Amino acid sequence: MSPTNFFRLRHLFALLDFYSEQTLPLDLAISHYFKLHKSLGSKDRAFIAESIYGMIRWKSLIDFFEGENSSWEKRWKTYQTLHIPELINKDFIPEHIRFGFPLPLYNRILKSHGLEKGKEICLASNAPAPTTVRVNLLKTDREALLKKWEENYQVSTCSHSPAGIIFHKKINFFDLPEFKQGLFEVQDEGSQLIAALVQVEPGQQVLDYCSGSGGKTLAFAPKMQKTGQIFLHDIRKKILVEAKKRLRRAGVQNAQIVNPDDEQKLKKLKKQMDWVLADVPCSGVGTLRRNPDMKWKFSEEMLDRLVGQQRIIFEKALSFVKPDGHIVYATCSLLNEENQEQIDHFIKTYDLEIVGNIFQSVPQQGEMDGFFAAVLRKKQK
Repeated sequence: MSPTNFFRLRHLFALLDFYSEQTLPLDLAISHYFKLHKSLGSKDRAFIAESIYGMIRWKSLIDFFEGENSSWEKRWKTYQTLHIPELINKDFIPEHIRFGFPLPLYNRILKSHGLEKGKEICLASNAPAPTTVRVNLLKTDREALLKKWEENYQVSTCSHSPAGIIFHKKINFFDLPEFKQGLFEVQDEGSQLIAALVQVEPGQQVLDYCSGSGGKTLAFAPKMQKTGQIFLHDIRKKILVEAKKRLRRAGVQNAQIVNPDDEQKLKKLKKQMDWVLADVPCSGVGTLRRNPDMKWKFSEEMLDRLVGQQRIIFEKALSFVKPDGHIVYATCSLLNEENQEQIDHFIKTYDLEIVGNIFQSVPQQGEMDGFFAAVLRKKQK
């Protein structure tokens, strides 16, 4: 074994041990480890990250041959010998293991999408996701950035989002001068298309109720032409601090943060919003290509809890909508329990109707992640 490979594998196994011993999501565990080990170069980090993502994606298949209690070194050797396209058709391996999923989640996906499509979704969910950015239309346009980047990178336009660009090789975006200037943000095309459902107009008021760090707000803000007002709310104060930084970098001036304990401000916003976006916490089954560790944490109890939380959040978010306003319910899930069944519940419970078409995407090779969204309003008499 060459010194380079020995060095990389030593860190790969150390990182896998580090990940196993704590509760951080996989991407954060990798990020923390890399920050602690500055000796790792960009090619080392790429090899280690790609290897660990592959092993976590196919963990059940590796463990089928090697055993759950085996060392990471032995699992790595087994992973290197697996010819997955052939193993998918081997009947001696339980079907959900062949497709790299825990049984409860595998059954839920097949129930939601049917046998053949469900299997295709599972296979696609175990492939790397494309790297997509969204151009900040407040500061530039897609053609200008594409022309500039084509000289140095393999890039192409997204098929559906008018502001989306795909990078066919990963780079360190955050070091680019264009990022520091706020000319773009990293964002999946599906997420961009959900933000596009918020058809807010100049001068209107909109509440991003579960805003996170503001990714979708940044996407729909240009429509408002720096007029009206955007309110960003989340129960996590730390992530709202990050949202404030992103808004500043992007040049969004008509937005303000609403902290979860600011009851007076929230009260004033009741029934005042033209648009409310409720991008609710969910199982994240549509984004497993980026977060493969999430599937191993899935449980029926977790799903039941999330469905209950989603209904509570939606009811709260709906209280901010004007009588003639709209609310967008969105998830990054593929499960009917979090998607269509929730919409049916909201329509029946709150006398609502769907506006336009329901949006749903599923993971496909080289395409966007899995998302679901519907625009709702009070039923027109």
